[in-house]
Amino acid sequence: MKEAVHISGAPPAGPGLDELLVRVARGDQEAFSSLYDGLSGPVLGLVRHVLRDPAQSEEVAQEVLVEVWRTAARYQPSRGSALGWALTLAHRRAVDRVRSAQAAATREQKAALLERTPAYDEVVEQVEARLEREQVRRCLRTLTEVQRQSVTLAYYRGLTYREVAELLSVPLGTIKTRLRDGLIRLRDCLGVTA
Repeated sequence: MKEAVHISGAPPAGPGLDELLVRVARGDQEAFSSLYDGLSGPVLGLVRHVLRDPAQSEEVAQEVLVEVWRTAARYQPSRGSALGWALTLAHRRAVDRVRSAQAAATREQKAALLERTPAYDEVVEQVEARLEREQVRRCLRTLTEVQRQSVTLAYYRGLTYREVAELLSVPLGTIKTRLRDGLIRLRDCLGVTA
C-alpha cells in the first residue's frame, strides 16, 4: 500500500482521517471538527470541479459534510479511506445537483413551448364562436324589419323593453310581441330546442 506524501515532509500530528471518522461515528464532536478541517478543502474542490458555480459548490459541500456527520456509522475502513468515502459522497451529490438543474431547465423549456402554442381547444372554440355568429347573422336576416330592429336594440344595444318602445315610439305591448315573435323565429332558425 502506498504511503501518503506530505509536502512538509512529516505526517500531520494526531489521528488520521480514518480514525477521526470512526470516532465521529461514535458521536465525537471534537473529532468531527478535525475531520471537517481535513475534508472540507478536498470536498469543496471536487464539488466545484463538477458544478463550476462557487455558490452552489459551497452549498453542496456543506450538505456533504453534514451527511458525513449523520452517516459516519456507515463508513467501513476495510472498503477504503475516509477521504475516498467522503469524496464519493461529494461526487454523487454534485452530479445529482447537475442532473436536477438540467431537469429543471428542460421542464422550463417545455413549459415555455406549451405557453406559446395555442391549445387545440382554444382554436376549436374560436372557430365554433365564429360559426355561431355567422349563423345568428343569417337568422337575423330572416326576421321582419320591425322584429330585427326590436331584437337588435334590446339584445345588442342592451336597452330595456320600455326603452325600445320609447325609442321607436311604439306601445310597450307591441314591442313585447315583436320581440317574442322575433325570438321564436330565431330559435327555430338556429335549431334550438326548448
